[in-house]
Amino acid sequence: MIYVTRKEHFTAAHRLHNPDKSDEWNRSTFGPCNHPNWHGHNYIVEVTVAGKPDPETGYVIDLGHLKSLIQERILSKCDHKNLNLDVDFLNGVIPSAENLAKSFYMELSSDIEKLAYSGYLHSVTLHETERNTAEYREV
Repeated sequence: MIYVTRKEHFTAAHRLHNPDKSDEWNRSTFGPCNHPNWHGHNYIVEVTVAGKPDPETGYVIDLGHLKSLIQERILSKCDHKNLNLDVDFLNGVIPSAENLAKSFYMELSSDIEKLAYSGYLHSVTLHETERNTAEYREV
């Protein structure tokens, strides 16, 4: 099995807030990430596809096609946006790094299966900061 990863970046604002909980609970739980006027990150997203290479191309997936898919499904919707307010597929999702990694995986998985020679979406890793990373895998 070969693992191929495409790395992209985007900038976005968000607020960690659970509307089902009190303001006190949210402040206590999320600290500065609950700031009512939002805060932002320079995110790095890594999309890893696993599979066997196509004997005609040597590719597990054409990285140009993967780049275009990430641009269309994730970056065009999230870059320079408010993740709480502007992104349709994040409606009702608390935009923690963990939830974002899973949501991005769900946005990409079926299309990657169509593009990959014999592969599948292995994981989506989201770097929220240099020190905070979340990875989602379904397999």
